[in-house]
Amino acid sequence: MQSTLKSPRLRRILVAYTANRLGTWVGYVALSLAVFDHTHSALAVAALLLAGQALPAFVVPAVVARVESSRRGSELSGLCLFEAVATAVMAILLLSAFWLPAILLLAALDGTAALAASALLRAEVARVAREGVEAPGMAALPEENRDEVVNDAERKANAALNVAFSITFVLGPAFAGVMVAAAGAPAALFIDVGSFLICGALLIDLHPHIEEAGDDSVRARLRAAWRHINEAPSLRSLLSIEAVALMFAESAAPIQVAFAKATLHVGDGGYGLLLSAWGAGALLGSLVFARSLSRSLGVLLSAGTFAVGLAYVGFAAAPSLIVACFAALIGGVGNGVELPSLNSLIQQLSPKHLHGRMMGAVESLTALCVAIGLPLGGALVAVSSPRIAFLVVGLGAAMASAGLLRVSRNGPVLAADDETPVAVTQGDVIAP
Repeated sequence: MQSTLKSPRLRRILVAYTANRLGTWVGYVALSLAVFDHTHSALAVAALLLAGQALPAFVVPAVVARVESSRRGSELSGLCLFEAVATAVMAILLLSAFWLPAILLLAALDGTAALAASALLRAEVARVAREGVEAPGMAALPEENRDEVVNDAERKANAALNVAFSITFVLGPAFAGVMVAAAGAPAALFIDVGSFLICGALLIDLHPHIEEAGDDSVRARLRAAWRHINEAPSLRSLLSIEAVALMFAESAAPIQVAFAKATLHVGDGGYGLLLSAWGAGALLGSLVFARSLSRSLGVLLSAGTFAVGLAYVGFAAAPSLIVACFAALIGGVGNGVELPSLNSLIQQLSPKHLHGRMMGAVESLTALCVAIGLPLGGALVAVSSPRIAFLVVGLGAAMASAGLLRVSRNGPVLAADDETPVAVTQGDVIAP
């Protein structure tokens, strides 16, 4: 991974991505606390989460396709600037006249820009990593060796990106909590604005335009991505099973609050400690992935998903906060391994010119799973108890991991572009 980070351009993209994700975390925490303080309603907070994370799922692929079709060259910076403006307006509303419908609308717009920028940056990291190894000397290598070098560079870049994401996972919520407590939610949001402006400045010369033959419309580009998924049973199976796993994983969010306060009786501090333990595990998992570049992506994805399910089963059985934090650490490690494995697999199973749209599809899939998982978790707690709810979602995630492991075997080799096949290892192709 150190050799991959020698690229100044890649380092700059990673810094921009980190600034963007930190801003997203700060906004998420500050707005959640502010909405609850103004409304004293958990339903209002749930509406905020759905507006900011689930509704964008329906439009993010179109936004990504639109940016990739543009020849202007500053759209990524424009997305960051849009996030800054939307966040500033929300901060002003909190200072002057709070109106929940306006906050929800702005959160949906801001979430759309954030998810689209994240998808495009993930694709750009992979592209810059490929360009860094596609030197004249590569032509002398056998075709399968060239593919191996390129895939290795992409995995290293994804590993670095995942470390950056995990760092923001640990630091972002903690920083936001301290800022809101010390200076209020509007001040935290204005700091958030600064992070988006920094991100935009770093990406001012990044041009994610993808040239395609034929119709260059957004609709045609979306059809091309959808056609690829339909014609690639390996990829379709991967996305379908992972969607089930994500749905169970996302359903844990509303269960955790009741688990900390009503089951373990550890209050707000214990809840925060559980989240911190999960975040620390995610950082550790990202380092594990970075050190596992020779491992099968299919096996890593299955193992990471199983660790998340195991953590929820651990919550169901945990007699104390210490045991629950240990389970959270295991789940975080699973998260840190699962997500980069998924992204790397999708990139290997997709043509390079579709990477941006496929990353947009992943962001949308995750957001849709949030929309399904949040009410599912709440319903499970309402009809049973936090322990039983965690047992159900844990077993569901574990079953999904078993499905991933069962289909992780050698299958048809898919093309990475129109002419060059992808070199895969045992478990890297998800067969139908």
